[in-house]
Amino acid sequence: MKKTFFAAAVVAAFAFTSCSESNTDNTAATTEHHEEADHSEMDHAQAVVETPDYTSGAEPVETQISQLVGEYLKLKDALVASDADAARAAANEVLTVAKAMPVASLLDTEAKAFAEEKTDKVISSATSISGAADIDAQRENLEQLSESVYAMAKAFGANDQQLYYQHCPMALNDKGGYWLSSNEEIRNPYFGDKMLKCGSTKEVLD
Repeated sequence: MKKTFFAAAVVAAFAFTSCSESNTDNTAATTEHHEEADHSEMDHAQAVVETPDYTSGAEPVETQISQLVGEYLKLKDALVASDADAARAAANEVLTVAKAMPVASLLDTEAKAFAEEKTDKVISSATSISGAADIDAQRENLEQLSESVYAMAKAFGANDQQLYYQHCPMALNDKGGYWLSSNEEIRNPYFGDKMLKCGSTKEVLD
C-alpha cells in the first residue's frame, strides 16, 4: 500500500479544529488556555511519530495491522461515546488481533524487533483498558495504544484508508494525548461530549 504522511502544517486547510466546545463547568480561563496551547502547537507542527520504512515484504503483518487499526478505531469511538462497556469489548478485540500478529513471518530482524516492541505495547495498553473499572481509567491507557498502533500502520504501510493522528493538549491532566481517527473531524476520545471538538490533526497518513 502507498504510504504518504504529511505534517499538520502542510495540510493546514483541514488540520486544525479549535477547542471550541468545553464542559459547561469549565471556566473561561481554562478554555482560553486550551485554545492558546493548541494554536502554539500548530505553529511548530512537525511529524510527531518518526518510523522506519518496513513496507517491503511486510505481508502478512501488513494485513494484520490493518485489522488492528480497524479494531482500534472501534475502541476509540467507544471512548468518544463515553461507553465503558463498549470500550472494554473493543479492547478485547484489539487484544485478539494483536496476540495473533504474525511477527515471526518478518525476515528483516529490525522490522521484527520493531513489530514485537509495538505489539507488546498494544497488548499492555489494551489489557489495561479491558480491565479498567471506569471510563477515566480506560482513557488513561489510550495514549500508548494510539502511538503504537499508528507507528505500526505507518512503518508497515498498513492503512487501507486515510488516517489522521490527532492531539488534545488538555488530555491526561494537561500532559496532552494523541489518538488515531479515520475522519478529519475532531471527535475527542479523552473527554467525549465534555469537549468533543477539542484538538487538532498533527499528521495525516495516506
